[in-house]
Amino acid sequence: MRRLLLISLIAVRCGDRDRLQPVPEVTIATSGRAAARVVVMAEAVATKESGPPETLRAFGEVYAFDPATFAVRRDEPTEVVFWNLQGDDEHDFMLLDSRNHVVAQFKLPPLSKTTRLFTFHREGLYRFYCTMHQPEMSGQITVLPARGPQHDER
Repeated sequence: MRRLLLISLIAVRCGDRDRLQPVPEVTIATSGRAAARVVVMAEAVATKESGPPETLRAFGEVYAFDPATFAVRRDEPTEVVFWNLQGDDEHDFMLLDSRNHVVAQFKLPPLSKTTRLFTFHREGLYRFYCTMHQPEMSGQITVLPARGPQHDER
């Protein structure tokens, strides 16, 4: 009887702890139903192969996300499709939360599409970048307030 009571108390205590966990700022899935969609391309701006030579002399090779900034709605699942348009360069995507903690990082292989479903649960600015091509290959996501109940999808 004591053993059963102890197990029950532990189970109740663990259940309480689960309910007290804070909601994450963002959840990320590899699939699911999206309410919106954004395509982000990883592009070469200036490379050894394509130039322009004056840009290479001044800055070296330059890469960029396009668009570098975009907006989503809080609590609205948004499919983000990353297109790496380059055949010879791998990129990655690192997303930071509002406290500059890494919440996601994944590879963007050459000549491929990588899709993630982002749901942001807090409004604000979220920075992202490619860790391999800093400082130029970076951007931000603006999370806007959730749509009101009167929103009509016409």
